[in-house]
Amino acid sequence: MTVNGLPMVVPASDLPERVRIHEVGARDGLQNEQRVVPAEIKAEFIRRLADAGLTTIEATSFVHPKWVPQLADAEQLFPLISDLPGVELPVLVPNQRGLDRALALGADRVAVFASATESFAKANLNRTVDESLAVFAPVVRQAKDAGAHVRGYVSMCFGDPWEGAVPLHQVARVCTALRDMGCDELSLGDTIGVATPGHVLELLSLLNEERVPTNMIGVHFHDTYGQALANTYAALEHGVTTVDASAGGLGGCPYAKSATGNLATEDLVWMLHGLGIETGVDLGRLTATSVWMAAHLDRPSPSRTVRALSHKDQ
Repeated sequence: MTVNGLPMVVPASDLPERVRIHEVGARDGLQNEQRVVPAEIKAEFIRRLADAGLTTIEATSFVHPKWVPQLADAEQLFPLISDLPGVELPVLVPNQRGLDRALALGADRVAVFASATESFAKANLNRTVDESLAVFAPVVRQAKDAGAHVRGYVSMCFGDPWEGAVPLHQVARVCTALRDMGCDELSLGDTIGVATPGHVLELLSLLNEERVPTNMIGVHFHDTYGQALANTYAALEHGVTTVDASAGGLGGCPYAKSATGNLATEDLVWMLHGLGIETGVDLGRLTATSVWMAAHLDRPSPSRTVRALSHKDQ
């Protein structure tokens, strides 16, 4: 049953009262799109996401343009949105040069992108896991010295297209290394969408045993096998309160061809609101924003909630 396009609220016990959504649509969502989106449209997308109530919106990546052409306009885009009041605008920085570019524009929240597996580290970063961590250490140190908040992404936490299942201790080793070098937050990535709820709970428990506190952890699920919401629920049961999602379900991973889209922010919000969990997000405005962006991309949104609500309005 729905009321005015909203789910019926039936709270569940022992879940967080509020969840912070780390919106990745403008960066992770758009980076794999073949059609180049102008900086002005990206800026409007981010402004509309903020107007819908999202307060953490990952804006762009200061990666070399030849690796991700869609994000070659980072210097042009960031000044167009840096005045958004009350909105955190994290940016991805792959190396020292990327950090310098971000800090020069006033970015105060940055992220580094590590891998739990050797195969993906070589494909994505052209380095081994240990070599990539060695590159990130001075980047994190400089960012912290500049007063920036640092997020550490860990990809392939649950499975790898080349290596298969990823041992939990292997993930924990990378997570603790990022913690020790000074990251404020870690995002556990199910890059190819193979995780299941029990797997999620086992990894979260191991990380706690390795002294990585739950309040330091965010989760980033892909929906390849339709498990993203189930995995999110498991993380909520463990106490996780930061969940990555992409407006309209945009995105995948350009270096993992088997990866489908990210968890759609609308699908996440529908579930959270139905559970009585606060997000601060206006689902109607968010849906309208994803419909608007889908029109610019000339294809429908993959989000089931966007499709259901937009069809309902017709």
